[in-house]
Amino acid sequence: MTDRRMLLVHAHPDDETIGTGATMARYVADGAQVTLVTATSGEEGEILLSHLDHLAADQTDDLGAHRRVELGAAMAELGVTDWRLLGGPGKYRDSGMIGTPANDRPDCFWRADLLTAATDIVAIIREVRPHVVITYDMFGGYGHPDHIQAHRATTYAVSLAAVPSFRPDLGQPWQVFKVYWPGIPRSIMMAGIEALRASGDQSEFATMDVDSLDFVIDDDVVTTAIDATAFLDSKMAALRAHATQVSVDSGFFALSNNLGNQALGIEYYQLVAGAKSGPFDAQGRETDLFAGIG
Repeated sequence: MTDRRMLLVHAHPDDETIGTGATMARYVADGAQVTLVTATSGEEGEILLSHLDHLAADQTDDLGAHRRVELGAAMAELGVTDWRLLGGPGKYRDSGMIGTPANDRPDCFWRADLLTAATDIVAIIREVRPHVVITYDMFGGYGHPDHIQAHRATTYAVSLAAVPSFRPDLGQPWQVFKVYWPGIPRSIMMAGIEALRASGDQSEFATMDVDSLDFVIDDDVVTTAIDATAFLDSKMAALRAHATQVSVDSGFFALSNNLGNQALGIEYYQLVAGAKSGPFDAQGRETDLFAGIG
């Protein structure tokens, strides 16, 4: 084991790259152990490539298998070698957007027993023994049922993993040092939207009011800014690997063209467990997720 270990729990393939891909690439390159856990295979995702429409849930229902291949390609771009599907491929199905019939499937992640899902994460925590855990906030970033469930299961698992009497068969107890939630500061998103408009971008995203975007967070709750601009090319390559879900040429992902590296190459976090520690940037934010550990 290395002396710096990070565990990320995300809901679907592509979520990891969108919010934390540059961070992952930076720490892999710096010698840290980075482990990704993805809760579902993303079976209910929309498909951007028309020639793959037949993979959709209401057709052959093979999108999950395809997205796992995309995930492997994306992880290769980021340098992450330890990535897993929670409980193994197919144990937890994508629940779809809130209010859709997919929410009612008994095998979807949203319907999973919380203790069962958390226990699957406990097993990984005790194996990997991460110093840092990253997952979503209690709203799941933007309210997706699987993101909310990932938050709940991970938060529960972090607590359970430290309890010696809980499932000793899963390994020695482990206390995670720091827990982070990723998010995009309101000021960064506002600057990005304004830059898109100035460039003549006509996408739906460019017309949005930043205050209507659920996934932005207030600047004053941001505790940590990870400058991984040196790895923005790796992040963009990983995004392209998620071709059924992501187009990097317009909308949100065009921010890197209009706002520079600050939009996608610097990733922002809230520290919600553990102690904030320097070094700090000019805004008083941590610049290293492992700060204070060791």
